[in-house]
Formats: sequence, structure tokens, C-alpha cells
Amino acid sequence: MTKPHLLIVDGMALLFRSFFASAAMNQFIRLDDGTPSNGVQGFARHVLTAQNIMKPTHLAVCWDMGAHTFRNELFDGYKANRPAPPEEMLPQFDMAKDVSQMIGWKNFGTKGLEADDLIGSMIEKWKDAAQITVISGDRDLLQLLNPTTTIAFTKKGYTEYDVYTEARFVDEYGIAPKQFADVKAFMGDTSDGYPGVKGIGPKTALQLIQNHGSIDGVLAALSTLKPGQRIKISENEDMLRLSYQLATINCAAPIDAELDELRLDAYTPALFNSVEQKGYRLIAKHARSIK
Repeated sequence: MTKPHLLIVDGMALLFRSFFASAAMNQFIRLDDGTPSNGVQGFARHVLTAQNIMKPTHLAVCWDMGAHTFRNELFDGYKANRPAPPEEMLPQFDMAKDVSQMIGWKNFGTKGLEADDLIGSMIEKWKDAAQITVISGDRDLLQLLNPTTTIAFTKKGYTEYDVYTEARFVDEYGIAPKQFADVKAFMGDTSDGYPGVKGIGPKTALQLIQNHGSIDGVLAALSTLKPGQRIKISENEDMLRLSYQLATINCAAPIDAELDELRLDAYTPALFNSVEQKGYRLIAKHARSIK
């Protein structure tokens, strides 16, 4: 029997991508009351197009729920350098969830967790029950790859993706996907605001894990490393271990749903008439154009 195909959407990644792609040209696509909706309409168009291309049977959309998560409790500097969202984007966070629900996609968001944690927990929960495809722009998700999970990174427009399978990852990186968090712990992440080990870049970080398997493996072999590496790692061991906690996706979050609840129903003309009446004309137009 063919397994269900679950499409998991990183909602925040697509919302931000859609907002900035059109905001750069001052195209905010306002609703009748003047509320900007460019990010929301682009997000929905992206998901509808992905459905048409990937043909999932089930779909879930995962969201961040505020800027503060358990990682901020671990490290004050986590994502502290990120600018606040533009004013035109502020109303669109709730609007995107509303539109998602209106179309029939099930939203997931848990206070204190990131969308990544929910994505990882869904994969852990349903990896044996479904073929899973994740759409995102966040390469941290590479650590979640397994034989039944594919990650499609947004690349260009609404139709082009850089698709990773577990086999491709192992071939390119020479490590298992779960070891990617160890690599991130050494190299740090400027976007997320944690330093890793200062002076250890991506290439060296990957080589260390390829050669020694894990952070603990590197520390056990410290005496065999080059003097410069040995000093850098020894002086930053506490931050190295903290960075590993920050880089590791939590795959044990409770997911309050069963797979059947995520099944996609056929869309009806009345559904998108309703979407259009609420001012989301581009979403309705795009939905009707999909064959």
C-alpha cells in the first residue's frame, strides 16, 4: 500500500520570503481596508504551487510563536541581532494563519518553540507512517533528513527547489544528518547569534566531525589536533557545548494531532470565492489557474 505523502511547510520562512520579495519593489498588495497582504498572498501562492508540483495527500504548516523560545533561556544572545520586522509585516503574521486555516491547512505553533522544533517532532512522529517533504529556506533542517524525509529548500520563484535526500547529504558532507548539529556547534551561526568556537570555520568544523564523529569525539582526541585548533577548542569548550544545544532541533515536542487530521480535501470554487471576497484576490486567481 502506498504511504501517505505529508508536506510540512515552514510557514514563517515562506511568509518572510514572500514579503521581502515584493516589499523591495514597494508592492504591498493592500486589502480593501488598506492592510498590507503581500507576504500572506505570496505565502499562500507558494503552498498552492507546491501542492500542485509535489502532490501531497496531507499537509501541515508550522509557525514560530513569538521571538522568545527556550533557546533564549539558554543564551541571551540567541537571535538578538535580528532586526524587528517592518511595520507593514506586523499584521500579516496572524493573517497568514487565518488564510491557511481558511484554505484548509492545519496550523501548528507552540509557545517557547520554533517552527523547526515542530517540524522535527512531526518527522519523528510520522517518519514510519508517511513519506515526508519539508519546504523551508533554513539549512539547519538538514539534520532531520532520514530515509523517508526529503527537504526542499526554496530556490527561485515559486517552482524551483534545491532538494536534499539523506543519500545526497551523506554523499556531499560525508557524515550522517544528525551529525550536522555537531558541525554547527563548532562553526556557530551568525544569523542565530551564537559563536560556536571562534576561529573554527565551516570547512574545519566539518572535517573535525568527519574525522572524530562528534563533539565528544573531538574533545577526546584534542591532544592529536593542531596546536591552534587545540587552543581554540579548549578555550571555548563551554560555548561549544552550549552552541550544540542551540543548534540541535528538539524532536520530542508534543504534536496534538493524528496524521489523518492533516488529509487534504479537494478544493471547491466556493472556497476560493470566499477567499476572494475577503480581499485575497491574488490567492483566488492563482488557485483557479492551477490545473
